[in-house]
Amino acid sequence: MVLEASRNSSSTLVDVIDRILDKGLVINADITVSLAGVELLGIKIRAALASFETAARYGLEFPSGTNYETSAWQEARIGKENCPQCDKRTPVEELISTGCPWCGWISAKAKTLAQKAAPSMM
Repeated sequence: MVLEASRNSSSTLVDVIDRILDKGLVINADITVSLAGVELLGIKIRAALASFETAARYGLEFPSGTNYETSAWQEARIGKENCPQCDKRTPVEELISTGCPWCGWISAKAKTLAQKAAPSMM
């Protein structure tokens, strides 16, 4: 089976940046400069580009002195999933217990809870 790369012509720079921040990008590089078999210079580079959410999910390490108590970091640590209807990221607990705040999609668990709470209304 051969996989061929496809190109989506409608993608914009914003879509590309959003995808990189969502999935993360890690670059590891070892650069050496040698002369006659003798290593003169060695450089090791490790760079990561990711959103706070992706970094929290994969446990990326930050330099010492990084403040983890910011509201953005705390928000990133909350587990999120894409809504099955509108595909917007929503906290998992909210998505399962009440539904999507963006489009109004309601999970099966939320429907069951609503039926138990008000059986005469359904």
